[in-house]
Amino acid sequence: MLRFGFLLFLLSFLAHQAQCQTDYLDQAISRHRKGQLLITAPAGANVQVTQLAHEFWFGAAIANGLGSGSMDPDDRRRYSARFLENFNSAVTENALKWANMEPEKGKVNHQTVEGILAWTEENNLPLRGHNLFWGIEKFVQPWVKELSDEELERTIRERAISIARRYKGRFAEYDLNNEMIHGNYYEERLGPGITGKMVGWVLEGDPDAKLYLNDYDILTGNRLEDYLRQIRDLLAQGLPIAGIGVQGHLHGSSFDRMALQASLDSLARFGLPIRITEFNMPGQRSKFYKDTQLPMKAEEEALNAQELVDYYRICFAHPAVEGILMWGFWEGVNWIPASSLYTRDWQARPAANAYQNLVFGQWWTKAERRFNAQETWELPAFFGRYRITVDGKSQDVELSKEAGLLRIDLTQ
Repeated sequence: MLRFGFLLFLLSFLAHQAQCQTDYLDQAISRHRKGQLLITAPAGANVQVTQLAHEFWFGAAIANGLGSGSMDPDDRRRYSARFLENFNSAVTENALKWANMEPEKGKVNHQTVEGILAWTEENNLPLRGHNLFWGIEKFVQPWVKELSDEELERTIRERAISIARRYKGRFAEYDLNNEMIHGNYYEERLGPGITGKMVGWVLEGDPDAKLYLNDYDILTGNRLEDYLRQIRDLLAQGLPIAGIGVQGHLHGSSFDRMALQASLDSLARFGLPIRITEFNMPGQRSKFYKDTQLPMKAEEEALNAQELVDYYRICFAHPAVEGILMWGFWEGVNWIPASSLYTRDWQARPAANAYQNLVFGQWWTKAERRFNAQETWELPAFFGRYRITVDGKSQDVELSKEAGLLRIDLTQ
């Protein structure tokens, strides 16, 4: 009896702790993700405020098939529709990678990149370029390894300048050299100065290019100190690093909340924007990565949806984080199929419903007010784009985090 009573007490305590954490994060979200719409309208006006999009990046990776035309037409139609329903930003999954673009020397495939860019531009989606270089040795093309040091440096320079120049102004940002703390073939061959040269060459092709670092096992805390040292070193060299990318898939079927929060806090000290660049739930250390054919049980589906919500809530509550991008959302083209929002036949999974309720429900502003007298309506609202409608006439406005508030005068 005493043991049963203690168990009830423990469960009650844990539930209370979880609720306290949720309340804390919700308060942080209101503080860091909301501003004020100050709407002045005449007496009798009926004003409707409808959010159209978040400023925060809720994005996903785009599979090559969308840009190359190799995806089944019906799947491509559904893929496009579901993407636009769920996401406001994107990243190239494989299309921009050097080995993907130029598996054979001199035979460069721009078609897939161009196809993805055309689609994102048509739909007003900012696109990350992942990645310009990737120095993990197994991902370096054999022909690149056969080059002499002099040829290698010249070839890197040519790629950096040509890609930046060709796509000038079209990519919102680039991952410069992927996962450098885990392997850097180019530095091993050409010395530590090659990273700075890469930066200079990209900026020669596009002076406005924004260059991010990107690495994994950081948010687990396992390689955090290594990443912090690398960032400090690159900044000490004066390199114009625009932001910090951290991948979000090195956990298992659950994740360490404290490690995630502490890692974000540590990275935020640099004063640079942070993007969660590659998110999957469950992650790479789960049984669903080891066996990609393994189906989820109903209770596992429910747990996965809650884990996703908790991960997003912590990241959205953190003021330094500016976006989260899923690394796949449909089972048909996802390296961890179990982490998909949609099944192979396009059925929404519990994680999809949980994600949509969070992003377009709890974190969405929609309000209406009839003005009895000319006055100013102070409406807390998530940063993003809005449609203001009064007496059948609408205007679209932007409430930015940088400004904090937006005044709208409807009396004229």
